[in-house]
Amino acid sequence: MMGKVVNLGVFVADTAYRAPRQPKMGETILGRSFVLGPGGKGSNQSVASAMAGAETHFISRLGADAFADIAMATWKKAGVHPAVTQDPKSYTGAAYIFIEDATGNNAIIISPGAAADISNADIDANRALIEGAQVFITQLEQPIPVALHALQMAKAAGVTTILNPAPAASLPEGMLAFCDYVTPNESEAEALTGLPVTSVAEAETAARRLREMGAGAAIITLGDKGALFHDGARTVHIPPFKAGPVVETTGAGDAFNGGFAAALAEGQDPVEACRFGSATAGISVTRPGTAPSMPARAETLALLKG
Repeated sequence: MMGKVVNLGVFVADTAYRAPRQPKMGETILGRSFVLGPGGKGSNQSVASAMAGAETHFISRLGADAFADIAMATWKKAGVHPAVTQDPKSYTGAAYIFIEDATGNNAIIISPGAAADISNADIDANRALIEGAQVFITQLEQPIPVALHALQMAKAAGVTTILNPAPAASLPEGMLAFCDYVTPNESEAEALTGLPVTSVAEAETAARRLREMGAGAAIITLGDKGALFHDGARTVHIPPFKAGPVVETTGAGDAFNGGFAAALAEGQDPVEACRFGSATAGISVTRPGTAPSMPARAETLALLKG
């Protein structure tokens, strides 16, 4: 059974620069390459979910410009159903992505454009879509009060809810109580809990704290150390999946979340869904870009089978 995933989030056009290092303030350096492509955490995760086989719907706002055309083409290719308002008075978001040539590590600045105007009215207009999903997932690139409103709506309807708390930000009191799963990386987990996360053991401590803060379960993604799942009854370390040499890590977290949401929506056990998400991420880092790096379902299943 393929389930339905509804994602609330942001599309931005990624402008990705590769260079040996970032320039200092006031300095200009020569880059090694430049790529323009689709990005935004919500959009990337929606592409990952759709590529993983889930019926995926994406709630967002765009401008009416060339970057919006990139968004629509990206979603059409991946099979994402847009529930999107276009605002010709604004602009489609964009992101500056610096990629360190030697390691593939990244630093990012996001300007969300029209998506910054996503409001509760957008959520209310898509109530039937949200309430009819198996899984609802959102992040923190659109206004946080809107994410909270959507999580509350989904939770009240019995829909499984996922919050990917990225980029790191302070959450309203009680927001995690509406999250069946919260999926921070190490730095986001530290920002939420005030606890360091530099090892699997520290991740477990932070995950327990996130449950104390209200989350049903915490999944902390740990880069090349895999992920840590904790729901009170089980604590499981999910090792990373190695699919080849690492080319770029930019889309890894989004690949994990999109794959995890798709697997949950089809009824997989949460730990198995984490393994599916980890394998999805393991493939994505072997390819450049964000949305273009998301693997097809058959590729992920093949990696899981070894």
